[in-house]
Amino acid sequence: MPSATRPKLRIALAGLGAVGMKLARSLDDGIEGLELTAVSARDVYAARERLADLRITPAVLPIDMLEPHADVVVECAPAALLRDIARPFLENGKTVVILSAGALLTNMDLVDLAQEHGGRIVVPTGALLGLDAVAAAAQGEIHSVTMVTRKPVRGLLGAPFLEQNGISIEDIREPLRIFRGSPREAAVGFPANLNVAVALGLAGIGVDRTILEIWADPALDRNTHTIEVDADSASFKMSIANIPSENPKTGRITALSVVACLRKMVAPLSVGT
Repeated sequence: MPSATRPKLRIALAGLGAVGMKLARSLDDGIEGLELTAVSARDVYAARERLADLRITPAVLPIDMLEPHADVVVECAPAALLRDIARPFLENGKTVVILSAGALLTNMDLVDLAQEHGGRIVVPTGALLGLDAVAAAAQGEIHSVTMVTRKPVRGLLGAPFLEQNGISIEDIREPLRIFRGSPREAAVGFPANLNVAVALGLAGIGVDRTILEIWADPALDRNTHTIEVDADSASFKMSIANIPSENPKTGRITALSVVACLRKMVAPLSVGT
């Protein structure tokens, strides 16, 4: 008996930075069951030029016009735009893939909106690792979750927390701990850096009980994250060192994580929790 065929899942990208462009090229190269149908960017005309070499050029539209053109939108834009991107899709029972997990903390009513209309919010693993193990452990009792992030200096420059607290890291010669607190606090002080910590908190014991340290390290050329979990089912410690993308605040693996997430939505075989 021949296998049933189903329409391709239509994907919209909200944002064409380092992550958005990688996703656009990956989708254009061809991923079975997926098609890139629409894109939005701050400068529509510049976006059209950037996409000119794709095999199939998607519609380039303002954010408020994306929803009719796609089943899933990937938010890879400035965090302030999260609500404008997500709301139309959720109101129409569609899926929003959110990279700005920190911004979700101040827009948690979007979860209620998704539930009300049959929509779905997905936060991919991004630049972290082990969220499947953390989510599994959370089905039992987790006693503690600690995350230590170490980044090259240039990946932290301009963070509001540094400016508000008069912390200068441009000329440091050895590792400097610049923050210890919760992912909720970090999401405000480091909005472009710590979406991974918020994702960890959401997967585990919450963004207020998770302990986070941020270090600026002039010797590093990779963004590194180490998480340590103590639970009634398991204790584990994992580390990842991510190669930065064209944007030093974002690792290359972030876009690949979204590709894996989108593939999983249409795959006949899904591996991992």
